[in-house]
Amino acid sequence: MIRVLLVDDHALFRQGLRSLLESEGMRVIGEAANGREAIRYAAETHPDVILMDIQMPELDGVKATQSILEIDPGARVIMITMYRQDRYVFEAVKAGARGYVLKDADAATLIDAIRRVAAGEALLDADMAQNVLDDFRDKREELPSEKHADLNERETMILKLLAQGFSNQDIALRLDISEKTVRNRLSEIFTKLQLNNRTQAALYAIREGIANLE
Repeated sequence: MIRVLLVDDHALFRQGLRSLLESEGMRVIGEAANGREAIRYAAETHPDVILMDIQMPELDGVKATQSILEIDPGARVIMITMYRQDRYVFEAVKAGARGYVLKDADAATLIDAIRRVAAGEALLDADMAQNVLDDFRDKREELPSEKHADLNERETMILKLLAQGFSNQDIALRLDISEKTVRNRLSEIFTKLQLNNRTQAALYAIREGIANLE
């Protein structure tokens, strides 16, 4: 059962999400009305997935996401936004959010996104990845510059599959290795490339031509 934390300042919207998720066999373990509550609940409950609204009082979704990921780099956050090109979405993804879902998305899209992220995937499409990479460049921020030549063939393949959206389980099946081995290899890859999370790793792989999302 996937455990979900809902973060949105509109109670009616949260209630609708709760009903939908519970009807799909998921468990809503908490609801937060602002970013500060989200940080506290996330630290206390360690949900499998956090659905995080971007615009909220007291502390917005981007800053809350950054704080949650500083506490728990493995937290899986999906941003909820009204607009696909929302500038805040870029900042959240750069910080390590697994992707975003539009508020007007249909139920099937949302449920699929939650299940994919719970399985370890990142919801990065080609346009979003390119926009975030452009944003790094425009602000003269850089992903680590270590060349992927430092990775061996197996590590490069794991990084490629990660960037293409495969979960740890799928990577393990494709490469005929255990999920534990995948997790260990990913940890080694992050260390070698000075990366903090799967989202940064996916962006790095796309930038370096290891993988593409087209």
